[in-house]
Amino acid sequence: MFNIIPHSLPRQVTEPVGRALAKTGLTPNMITALGLLGALGASVLIARGEFLAGGIVMAAAAALDMMDGLLARATGKATVFGGVFDSVADRLSEAAVLGGTLFYFSSHGHREETVLAFVAVVGSLLVSYVRARAEAAGLRMRDGLFTRPERVIVLGIGLIIDQMRIVLWILAVLTNLTVLERIVGVWRQLRARQTEEP
Repeated sequence: MFNIIPHSLPRQVTEPVGRALAKTGLTPNMITALGLLGALGASVLIARGEFLAGGIVMAAAAALDMMDGLLARATGKATVFGGVFDSVADRLSEAAVLGGTLFYFSSHGHREETVLAFVAVVGSLLVSYVRARAEAAGLRMRDGLFTRPERVIVLGIGLIIDQMRIVLWILAVLTNLTVLERIVGVWRQLRARQTEEP
């Protein structure tokens, strides 16, 4: 499996940012909560048809979402609860934005975009679910064709340039292809594990 974009920044970038955040007095969970609130605000704007404003707010919320992990590592405050809270907030944020998109198109009678938004929501959640189940079984499952960073970037661009029909097609198709890719990855890892056993 592979990623379209790299999912980590060099330490020369992340460490100074983490130290700067540590001076603000915010905790990683506070930043996670602020990112989630931002995504919920973006979903309201999108549901009202204010795509440009919604896209900008969503991008700001996504930027915040990257900060909680940096702060946790810089302050040594990484916790199991924080990791779970961050993962849940990520899922809620993405579902909220796509839910706002679904609401807008369904209320305006656009069936195609409504169905695509629903399929994109399901695919996005399943991408994460397959990873969670795989890791619970002791497998490594972090890569993929269209994981959350790619989805957030594409969705943000679509909102800002007002090309949601095209973006929803991309999301609906590639998220579900990523689900299939990860399921195949699980099967391959399990098969390799079986062949290695005496």
